[in-house]
Amino acid sequence: MTADDRYDVSDLPEAQYESGSDGQVLKNRLGIASKQDMDALEASALERTVDALVRTCDATHRVTAVDLCDWHRLWLGDIYEWAGQYRRVNISKDGFPFAAAVQVPALMGRFEREALEGWTPCSFSDRQEVVRALAETHVELVLIHPFREGNGRIARVLSTLMALQAGLPFLDFRSMAGEGKQAYITAIQAGLDKDYAPMGRLFQRIIEESGQTS
Repeated sequence: MTADDRYDVSDLPEAQYESGSDGQVLKNRLGIASKQDMDALEASALERTVDALVRTCDATHRVTAVDLCDWHRLWLGDIYEWAGQYRRVNISKDGFPFAAAVQVPALMGRFEREALEGWTPCSFSDRQEVVRALAETHVELVLIHPFREGNGRIARVLSTLMALQAGLPFLDFRSMAGEGKQAYITAIQAGLDKDYAPMGRLFQRIIEESGQTS
């Protein structure tokens, strides 16, 4: 075995794509090769998962890193064999590299200690504290990108459950998509310098558009 062989992850399921998908669909339990079909399946599974979590994650629950793995597994466990496990491959998006895979376990431990333990349960009476909690946890989780797939959606699940703990409505994230996508990306990048204000402004807008008056 050469030194390079030790770092070869090409044989891992999470590093492989489904045959016939033109590199658009990750290898999955169901043999789905159509990106459109996979997107629809993941979306419907996420809806069911959120519905279940809303009923079980109450206002006093302190979220842990294990919870996030469990949520990910609950959502994608029937689709991908690596669901609920920290990724073992390095990934990037639009030229932006996320944390190295080897660092993910330690980073998630720190995320739990420094963010989740302080911001959950999210039962703050001050609206600005709630916004700060949502912004910081969302940004830091996305920057770590602990899973092979679905990180942004798991981050939105976390934000949704935290908002409900704070007595806010079910969040509408449309402001983070479409024309708002670039502002969202910029807000994530600002978090590299621990600047959560841009994401905070996005969450303020999301809360308002979700039916909560200030």
